Amino acid sequence: MRLLTIRHTTRYSYKKPVRFGPHRMMFRPRDSHDIRVISSGLIIKPQPELRWFHDVFGNSVAIATFEEPAEELFVDSMIMVEHYGSSEFEFPLDPAARTLPISYSSEEYPDLARTIERQYHDSEKKIDAWARKFRNETGPTDIWILLEQITKQIRNEFQYIPREDEGVQAPLETLARQTGTCRDYALFMMEALRSLGMAARFVTGYLYDPALEGGDNGTVGAGATHAWVQVYLPGPGWVECDPTNGIIGGSNLIRVGVARDPAQALPFSGSYFGDRDDFIEMEAEVTVTTSGAPAPMASASDR
Repeated sequence: MRLLTIRHTTRYSYKKPVRFGPHRMMFRPRDSHDIRVISSGLIIKPQPELRWFHDVFGNSVAIATFEEPAEELFVDSMIMVEHYGSSEFEFPLDPAARTLPISYSSEEYPDLARTIERQYHDSEKKIDAWARKFRNETGPTDIWILLEQITKQIRNEFQYIPREDEGVQAPLETLARQTGTCRDYALFMMEALRSLGMAARFVTGYLYDPALEGGDNGTVGAGATHAWVQVYLPGPGWVECDPTNGIIGGSNLIRVGVARDPAQALPFSGSYFGDRDDFIEMEAEVTVTTSGAPAPMASASDR
């Protein structure tokens, strides 16, 4: 078990005071048997009215509404969690999930159907062709080997390039460019797995990098929000796959939100009322450390 402190700050700057529309925030990790939220604090300036709810996927979401115009919107989230990392290889697969094609039970299939369904146009079946390379043509295709090969191949074949533009590349664009961010990699892997009849969903959250605190192995994606994939396997259930780092298992991953599509799991989104030229810049910083407890915070909300 690790005790981790996550600090996520976001700052929007404007040339003159602007009015803000509602802003949607998804910062709080999903409490579970492997992640437990110990404490949380949230500072928002200007002071908002804050409302919390669970979305259709059970993610914890906050909506901030503002009355006061300002030249700056500042959000500072600090959360401490107990994190129990595990390797999904420790859990046995049901016989129906050991090889392709996976057979989902009649009880599970109705709830998994939209996560098996392809979401993006691919008329020439290019993603299907890419995914078929990992099937064993001379015998049964072992699921664990397949997942490990696909997860590592994306890391090895594509070039990770951070991008500040909003949104996510379409999977065919990622395949054609052979470049992308963690969100692009996750979406591409989801569509590749779906082409093989597997249930997959998008995960947004944070990544703990032991190298930042003197550990041996550096990972890609720390210092910002991170994204990866969960694939549903009868037996172990939702299994974490991080194609950015070529890793299966959630030992360094901190789940915040899950969704069928990346657009449903934006960490922070909103609008302002003013001229287009009023916007100056957006700055965001994320740190995930094991050092100490969060500093006291004057909270707009503490939940």
